Amino acid sequence: MTLPTILELLEAGVHFGHQKGRWHPKMKEYIFTERNGVHIIDLEKTLVKLEEAVDFLRQTAQAGGVVLFVGTKEQGQLIIKKYAEAAGMPYIIERWIGGLFTNFGNVGKLIKKYRKLKEEKEAGALAKYTKKEQVDFNKEIERLKKFVGGLGDLRKIPDAVFILDAKKEKTAIIEARKKQVPVVGFCDSNINPELFDYPIPANDDAVRSIELITKLAVEAIQEGKAKLII
Repeated sequence: MTLPTILELLEAGVHFGHQKGRWHPKMKEYIFTERNGVHIIDLEKTLVKLEEAVDFLRQTAQAGGVVLFVGTKEQGQLIIKKYAEAAGMPYIIERWIGGLFTNFGNVGKLIKKYRKLKEEKEAGALAKYTKKEQVDFNKEIERLKKFVGGLGDLRKIPDAVFILDAKKEKTAIIEARKKQVPVVGFCDSNINPELFDYPIPANDDAVRSIELITKLAVEAIQEGKAKLII
């Protein structure tokens, strides 16, 4: 993969932060200027931090690690789903599952239950039940799909988590830090960069910015998987 140019970052709107009054003071080193009351992110620094982040993701994948993608804000849901699936990685786009990191045993049971019911349905094994029971099974499958469907065959706490919006995914970051799971992701001008192990100073609201950064993260993971250390 090739890192984008400053121009490509500009065209994707990566540089637009939030209004001056909403900034986080610890983002000061990543702010280039202020224009019409809006902070402008320093894209040269974005490139430096982006390179660090994708290098980490590449190495994680190369070592056989699992990266969980989390993006529940509306404009990023389909992008996160698309690219996580392309990388063969788990994702959450509905809402964070409390205890996913801190109480994985219980969440793991839900994942197994969903996988088992789904496999039984596909194999026709639910046909022996009454119509009412089949309806109940289907409702349960849909309920579980909404919350754990994106986690696939996850059998342990992920090795890293990629976060779209640190404010919206506050609980995910708290849990990740408790379990020492490295946090990578978008760090807009209103976010404390110290929440991340690998912050990427970038607009976390614009669709083109979300797509560009997430695509690069996934390309790095794909490169790492291609050189998987067995």
